[in-house]
Amino acid sequence: MMGVLLLFNGGFMLLSSLVSWYYNDGAIIGLTYAGITTILTGIILQFSTKGFKKQVKKREGYIIVALGWITMSLSGTLPYVLSGAIPSFTNAFFETMSGYTTTGASILNDIESLPKGILFWRSMTHWIGGMGIIVLAIAILPLLGIGGMQMFAAESPGPSADKLHPRITDTAKRLWFLYFGLTVIEAILLKFAGMGYFDAVNHALSTLSTGGFSTKNASIAYWNHNPLIQYIISIFMFIAGTNFVLSYFAVKGKFGKFIRDEEFKYYFLTIVGFTLITTFVVYQYAEVSPYATDIQKIAHPMINGPLESSFRHALFQVLAVVTTTGFVSADFTIWSPFLTVLFFGMMFLGASAGSTSGGVKFVRHIIMVKNGFLELKRTLHPNAIILVRYNQKTVTRGIVFNIMAFFILYLIVFIIGAAVFSFLGLDFMTSMGAAASSLGNLGPAFGELSPVNNYSILSPFGKWWSAFLMLLGRLELFTVLIIFTPYFWKNN
Repeated sequence: MMGVLLLFNGGFMLLSSLVSWYYNDGAIIGLTYAGITTILTGIILQFSTKGFKKQVKKREGYIIVALGWITMSLSGTLPYVLSGAIPSFTNAFFETMSGYTTTGASILNDIESLPKGILFWRSMTHWIGGMGIIVLAIAILPLLGIGGMQMFAAESPGPSADKLHPRITDTAKRLWFLYFGLTVIEAILLKFAGMGYFDAVNHALSTLSTGGFSTKNASIAYWNHNPLIQYIISIFMFIAGTNFVLSYFAVKGKFGKFIRDEEFKYYFLTIVGFTLITTFVVYQYAEVSPYATDIQKIAHPMINGPLESSFRHALFQVLAVVTTTGFVSADFTIWSPFLTVLFFGMMFLGASAGSTSGGVKFVRHIIMVKNGFLELKRTLHPNAIILVRYNQKTVTRGIVFNIMAFFILYLIVFIIGAAVFSFLGLDFMTSMGAAASSLGNLGPAFGELSPVNNYSILSPFGKWWSAFLMLLGRLELFTVLIIFTPYFWKNN
């Protein structure tokens, strides 16, 4: 399986080398060597394990997923290192892990100076990781005689993995065709809205994956003079944060599933509510410090026009945070203390299960809140059988306990993560933001890691720690943490 994943990775590296050749940016040799090295390693791994059993059970599925992401991230550093774009292995690994986990955090201070082939590879790591490299791999597993349900369960976001088809490989193919189609549509719309071809393709790759890597130092704020571009990206961030199974049914004309889905209702209403609150505060109260940078000043309502500008930036940044895309049209950390607290809370939401976003996911919040209210009833009526219902179906106690365990673990990891960052010398606000952003796969944070800064200020250990939190968050804790438990390795 590691061999299969390396073949995919090497193929996308060679695709990036073609972009480098087209633009003659000087990175073609490094990208080509990286691609060839990765493909040869994949071939060697495949042939050296050809005679072994190919049965994949639940335990093997977890190991394959965890090692798969690590293997992809290690090999993904080669284009940066061999081209000289990011000579430091630590920095290259951080950028690669941030790409595959769709976090969007970066250590690069001058993105626009990078060769276009490297920028394309950077965006491609988002796109590969968005729907999941494991889902991509299991789409061709019948050719290898391997079953992929265990890997799909370990990789797919959310407490459950809905299937579009009884055969898991057909589900993976349908999701990837939808993912590819939406990416193409967004790229075309962005081009017609005023972006160049290269920028349009890269931002489409980053949007559908809810990643956040941009080709510009100012991110989407570079196009703040063009509201249409921001509205297009906002629409596709919303789509990317929606359960892809629901999106597939919508394409098939089955809109009733949207109407009946509880998670989508709460996801939509939350976006609307937070956008209206943010718009009101920015329009009425937001002030910009006289020491603010140009990017920070851009969102001030009196610069770009009062109400429309306030609404546009509010909508864009609420979507960027809730869907964990992390694009920046303005520095939301300077709008007001109230909005700073509000956006910090949004970092723990996540979008829909079955989407490409990170975070806790709405379905978990819904079930936890419902169970909390029902506990009040159970206190008054201890002998009554009161069950949690979601989408008109009873939620088993096992799922409720799983979600509660996930949330408790998430908070514990967040606290430990923030404590480690503070031990490394970061202030309270920066430590909290770094932990929440890394674990939630968001990117921008607070303090010294605000939307107009980057992660280059972290020490080497801080970057490795942040990368570890990114992996934990992307694979939703259990897939990685279970490997560190002793009973995972027992035979019975």
